This record gives sequence, C-alpha cells and structure tokens, in this order.
Amino acid sequence: MQLRFAAGHRRARVPRRVTVLAVLVAACGSALALPHADAAAADPDLGPNVQIFDPSTPEEEIQSAVDGVFKDQEKAQFGDARKALLFKPGSYDVDANIGFYTQIVGLGLSPDDTDIKGAVHAEADWFDGNATQNFWRSAENLAVTPTGGADRWAVSQAAPYRRMHLKGDLALDDGGWSSGGLLADTKVDGQVNSGSQQQWLSRNTEWGGWSGSNWNMVFVGAENAPAGDFPKPPYTRVDKTPVAREKPFLYVDDAGEYKVFVPDVRKDSQGTSWSGGAPKGSSLPLSDFFIAKPGASAEQMNTALAVGKHLLVTPGVYHLDRTLKITEPDTVVLGLGLATLIPDNGVTAVSVADVDGVKLAGLLIDAGTKSSPSLMEVGPQDSSAGHADDPTSLHDVFFRVGGAGPGKADKSLVVNSSHVIGDHTWIWRADHGEGVGWNTNTAANGLTVNGDDVTMYGLFVEHYQKHQTVWNGERGRTYFYQNEMPYDPPDQGSWMNGGTQGYAAYKVGDHVKDHEAWGLGSYCFFNVNRDVAAEHAFEVPDTPGVRFHDMVTVSLGGAGTIHHVINTTGGPSDANNNVADLVSYPQ
Repeated sequence: MQLRFAAGHRRARVPRRVTVLAVLVAACGSALALPHADAAAADPDLGPNVQIFDPSTPEEEIQSAVDGVFKDQEKAQFGDARKALLFKPGSYDVDANIGFYTQIVGLGLSPDDTDIKGAVHAEADWFDGNATQNFWRSAENLAVTPTGGADRWAVSQAAPYRRMHLKGDLALDDGGWSSGGLLADTKVDGQVNSGSQQQWLSRNTEWGGWSGSNWNMVFVGAENAPAGDFPKPPYTRVDKTPVAREKPFLYVDDAGEYKVFVPDVRKDSQGTSWSGGAPKGSSLPLSDFFIAKPGASAEQMNTALAVGKHLLVTPGVYHLDRTLKITEPDTVVLGLGLATLIPDNGVTAVSVADVDGVKLAGLLIDAGTKSSPSLMEVGPQDSSAGHADDPTSLHDVFFRVGGAGPGKADKSLVVNSSHVIGDHTWIWRADHGEGVGWNTNTAANGLTVNGDDVTMYGLFVEHYQKHQTVWNGERGRTYFYQNEMPYDPPDQGSWMNGGTQGYAAYKVGDHVKDHEAWGLGSYCFFNVNRDVAAEHAFEVPDTPGVRFHDMVTVSLGGAGTIHHVINTTGGPSDANNNVADLVSYPQ
C-alpha cells in the first residue's frame, strides 16, 4: 500500500497437560520452569520489549516511557523493534501516541477496568497527514477519556482498534488519504467520523453515530449502523454477526495473577461482548504457557507445543529453522507487540493439525529469502473433520512478502480445515520498501481456502501475482474484502491467466455450489505499465448458490483498467471512469 487516491457457547477446553515438570525442564530447559506459588502475584518476565505500568507509577515516568517508544517507532515502518505497553487496571493520565509495531493494551477483564485519561491515538504527522502507510500497530482493551472530548485513530491496514471503550468522539483520518481498517468489539460513546477512509469494517460495535463514506464501508453486528444503502452511500449492513470468537487476551485477575482469557464463540451477535456484563469464556493460567522471548528457537517452542503448552510470544523477531507445529486441540498462540515469525530455508512458518479450537492471534508472518510453499497452513491437505462446535480462529494474523527485505512464498495462508474463522487478516505482497520487484518478492496467491464452512471477517489481500484469493471450499462466507492488484506487472504478457488478461482478485472455484460475500473492493494501480488491464476483479461460477453483494472496483488515478467487476458484469474502471459499483450478483 504505497499510493492512495481518496474520492469523496461452548467453554474452551484446556488441552491435555503433562504433569511431570521434569519432562518439560529436560526438554526445553529452564525457560519452561513454572513460577513458584509465592510469586503468583508478581509481574512475569515478558522479555525486554514489554513495559508493564501500574497506577502507582509516577505519571511523568509513564509518559516518558510511552514517549520514548513512540520516538523510536513513529517512522520505523520496516524496523526490527517490537513493543508492547501493558497497563494494569486503574486510572492513568497519559497521552499515548502509537507508532509502528507497538501494541497498547489494558490488563483488565473489561476495557473499563483500565481508564486512560488523555489519549490513545495514531497520527500521520511523519507522512504529512497521509495515513495510507500507518500499518502494524494496535490499541486493545482500554477505556479512553480523551482530552477535549475526541481522539484519533488514523491508520490503514493491520492496525486494529479492538475491544476499546472511547468516552468521546473518534476520527479515523488525519486530514490526508487513509485506507483502513477495523473497529471490533468496540464502543464509542460519541460520533465516529471516517473522514477520508476508503474502506472500513466495523464488527460488533456500538456508538452514538457514524458519519463518512468513500468506497466500501461495512457494518456487521453493529448497533446503530448508519442508514443508507450501497452504493450511495457505500454502506453494507449485516445486522448480526453469524459466528465469531473474540480475540484471546492477557489480563490480571483480582489476586494479581496473570491469565489469558479465551472468549467463547458467539452466534448471531450484535454489539460488543463486554458492555452488557462479563464476557463469556474461560481463563488459562500463565503457567500453562511457554513464554517465548527473543532468542527462543523453533525447537524450544515445538517441544512446548508437543507436551500441551500454549505459546505466549513476546515482542521480537523470531527466525524459524523449522515449522512450528500445533497438534493439540484448543491450543492458544498469542503474540504481543506484533511478534514476528520469519521462516528460514524455505520452510512453512506455522502448521496447524486438523483439530478443534486452535486460536492464533497477534502475529506477523514475514517471508524469508528462500521461497516457502506457504507461510501458514491450517489443517493438512487431507483435512476432513468437522469443527462447528469448537472452530479454529485467527485474530489479527498478518502476512508479509517483501518490504522489510527480500522475501518469497508461493502462498501465504492456506486453510484446509473446516469451520475456521478469520478475524482480521492483512495478507500483503509488498509494493514498497526493500526487496520489492516483480522478480524479487515473488508470491502467487495470498489466501487459499480448501476447507468447508470457513468464515472471514475483515479480509485484506493485496498485490499477489496470480489470484489474490482462491476459495475452493463449500459454504464459504466473507464479510468485507479489500484488495489491490499487483502494481508492478512489467507488461500485459507477464500477467496473463491463459488467454485472460490478468488474474481475479477473488476467485471462487468452478465446482463450488454455495458461497456468499458482502462488501468487496478491488483496486488497480499499474504504475509500471499503465496499459496493463484485468478482465475482472471477481470470478465466480454461475450458480444460484454463489451470491455476491455490494462490490466496487477502482482504477486509482486511472493507472490501468479493470474491465468488469465480476465475470462479465459491471465496470469498467479506467482512466475515464475510475469507480464502478455493482449491488449484487447474480443480478
């Protein structure tokens, strides 16, 4: 994402545990040792890149620490530092400006347990008000009483504002272009103004009101969603969220013990999971987790996973010489501070067995220099089990090929298991940064779904060299899709799907009988060769059970052409007609 043009209940089961501590210690060394009982209320060692704040800490000390992190991270788009700022329950007077690879988190069971009186905001000052590159940061599980009554979260992709309670108004831009984004499980007492945001997903939200629109604004399970229908204004409303699980999170209980809360699956939900009372779910003690700190190896993490441990991956960049293998049902892998996994030697970074209830959250998977067949595989190719009662879920899991340096991967995310829930993913072949070029950061497909009954919320897939998304499973559902086609085909001949110009941004397999999607946008900006064209953005079989709602294609600045929106219907988007809308298919 380089250049933008703005236009106008089942309880989670705990995996089996090995009770002989000696086995763990022998396998992984002292890093797996459990804390002593008399230290239960002490802060755990979460590595060098986590700062934990207590209400008794002097305000000037907290402000200095927060300012220091922002100073280092404001412009560090492709830097190596990863940071997490954790606030224990209580009240704080602090202005927290959040930069790259920084996560600010409240440690209460409810967002209202931790109240920031000041600001928790993201600005685009470093880029002259242009927020289109404000990636890789998050604000989670906090109440904010903003100074002056309003706060700002001016971001684009991979920057969730999740499980927040803002006691005022919220602006989603900084005066320039912006291209986000996600509000999830969040309450805003005042007004949300989307400003220049080109697209946005609001899932399970509550607010006083919403204003603003551009190309594709989607509201799923949102109380008080704005009135109006696509394309004028471009609002897509789905009254209830069919099936979702909120992201697991770290918290401190009343006894001062650190735990991870794992929310239950909710069906047909509207509004937040917490504003009506305590959320439903289960708590896991931190002693059930292997705490990975910078320098931890894939062997150590795999040994812990094999004996039934969960993983808490603290902020850092972790090189993997082998695949992390998740084989136990209900395993939680929770990353803090945009914890980043880089597969070396062409391995797949993470594989998940075809088991119930795995939760993967808060991770950035960054391709290595030797091409991997995939960066993450959820279920092996022969997956056949059903997981409707206890689905696997991915929350704020992001993928990157290039940008921080040369990277290669044939596919980024492959989902073979059934009933998987995707809760906000950005799957990105880099269009700027280091190691970027048509023959440099090579990557064919972003997302491939082979499992049945898979549901995706907030699916962002950009710049891959063939089909961006390939969906082969039955009864797939997507709620919000954002895509940019590759910027850099050198010529039309280099980007042909047989005799068809270009590759679809979202392809449903020819054999699929049942698939439905709401609120989809695909944009082109062929800045290397403006004569390049794509035949269509969405390619689907013509069958009554495959239904698409509220689609838009855009030629950004007229740089290239998308002839049709879906199959041979709708469009074009080109230099003469930048934006093309289509309300439904079949029509």
